[in-house]
Amino acid sequence: MAFTREVKGGGVAAALTLAAGFLTLNRALVGVFYDDGIYAGLATALAGGHGYAYANLPGLPGAVHYPPLYPLVLTPLFGLLSVSAAALVGKLLNILLAAASAGLITWHVLSAGLFGDGSPRWVPPTLVTAAAVSIPVLAMQSVLFAEPLFAVLLAAAIIYADRAKSPWLTGSLIALAVLTRSIGIAAAAGVVCFLLVRRVPPRTLVALLAPVLVASLAWSLWVTTKQKAIDPALALTYGSYGAVLQQTGLSALGVSAPDLLRPFEVIALGWIPVAWIYNLLATAMFGVGLYGLALLSRRSAIGFTLIFYLAILAIWPYPPDRFLWAVLPWLGVAWALGALTIWQRWRRARIPVAVLAVLLAAGYARYEIQGIAGRWWGTQASAISANFAELLPVVASLPPSAIVATDDEALVWLYTRRQAVPLYLERYQGRRVIRPTPEEHRAYLDRMGVTHILLASATSPSAIELRSLMTANPNWLTALYRWPDGRWLFAVQHGS
Repeated sequence: MAFTREVKGGGVAAALTLAAGFLTLNRALVGVFYDDGIYAGLATALAGGHGYAYANLPGLPGAVHYPPLYPLVLTPLFGLLSVSAAALVGKLLNILLAAASAGLITWHVLSAGLFGDGSPRWVPPTLVTAAAVSIPVLAMQSVLFAEPLFAVLLAAAIIYADRAKSPWLTGSLIALAVLTRSIGIAAAAGVVCFLLVRRVPPRTLVALLAPVLVASLAWSLWVTTKQKAIDPALALTYGSYGAVLQQTGLSALGVSAPDLLRPFEVIALGWIPVAWIYNLLATAMFGVGLYGLALLSRRSAIGFTLIFYLAILAIWPYPPDRFLWAVLPWLGVAWALGALTIWQRWRRARIPVAVLAVLLAAGYARYEIQGIAGRWWGTQASAISANFAELLPVVASLPPSAIVATDDEALVWLYTRRQAVPLYLERYQGRRVIRPTPEEHRAYLDRMGVTHILLASATSPSAIELRSLMTANPNWLTALYRWPDGRWLFAVQHGS
């Protein structure tokens, strides 16, 4: 009977997550959020026999920024179907993966008794489902991002690690997670620490780490041999993560740490207008979460995994939002464990922790209701898609040999098959993000052999850089086409 309740709990979480996922299904162009276009482009390159390469860039350099598993999963879709059909099926796949992840996490929390015997059995499915259908998570799975695949692999690896079954299979699942998102290496460190606490035999650790090491070394070897072909101006977007560290040095490490709590505050506390109350509740929320994380690390490998995961996000010089949404159900489990334990152990703390939980739940409910009513998960994607739907026919009329500098260049290549490179450039200098000088920018465009420039938005950062370019090179561009709202297609006059 207990097993049946566990399966039912996982099934309910999976079914509700699946139903919410279908709400997000859309026909937006693939590539509206940049990474999804790169993933689709890599899959198309693989399906076309070009290897694991950036087919939108001149010279088809090998891809070194994104690990290959998710593009490999998408390859049959983009090899057999049109871009639009493949994108739709890929989004359906993401919805199924997200539902599977929610079901696995709920089932494991119940069956492993991570909340203890005295906790209500409705808490895990409710909590995991609430996290899995939060607006940011729905937005993430409504495009071709690798996070839903990563979440399933992580959940499966944690389940096997906690049950001390087949270290080789556990390591293989972690290796696949690493080949989906590089931050999956946190799972390897977390599982090893958890097993060390349990004093497992050394041969178990060797069996677990062997697949991870093989996968990591293979990917590192590929990156090492291919990254030299990436133009230095594209290091942040197309180069390896090592290129980011070369630009930032040690000065930028840790800049994201103060930002780790912000995404959760937006969801649960954004409705509170009084600053001191907001800060007090945010501090309490953070404290309960840390306590729960400490408790969870004694009961499951996900505890140590989340510690390493958050540590990586804290030192990495990128906004943590998308990475946090990928593990939001697990973070919710950690927070709930802390709150439930406080409730059970300290009677005097029951009222404060109950008030905190109610306020956070109310804030979450308010955010969700507003988001569902406004369909927030697709607002930005729809706007970007509609914009490019107007631009693409004109770009598609250019000669096949054209090379276009534009925003969302992977999207432009997918739908026009005209090679496309980024128009907007930036790089790190320590902690600062800096833009190129007009001379540096012009030299990059010349190296790429750019024949046309597409300004997709008059208010984008690209417009600022393009104005500087045109000021420094007054006879360099000829206007070919003008859309409303200051969008332009220019032809490059070489030699000017």
